[in-house]
Amino acid sequence: MLTKEEMPACPVATTVRLIGSKWKLLIMRNLLQRSWRFNELRKDLEGISQKVLTDSLRSMEDDGIITRTVYPEVPPRVEYALSDLGESMRPIIDAMEVWGRNYMNSKI
Repeated sequence: MLTKEEMPACPVATTVRLIGSKWKLLIMRNLLQRSWRFNELRKDLEGISQKVLTDSLRSMEDDGIITRTVYPEVPPRVEYALSDLGESMRPIIDAMEVWGRNYMNSKI
């Protein structure tokens, strides 16, 4: 999680720092639907490498945006879900979807 000293002075820059990468936004898009397992995310996010997915998930967990639940099974099952903080970003992602849809429709 970013310390107060590490946060940019601008609130928009803080948000971009937390979720501004292409992959983090797409991970969040998926997690808004339901909990996902690692391999499900990797298959759904075409083009993402295992390393980038791992790093993105760890970063988002460290920042408190997602939760990682390990189920004591054999083999172990791990699921990722949005935390309450991550869920609070739903209006941002929804607004991006509306804007993107409007942009796509205006180009047709």
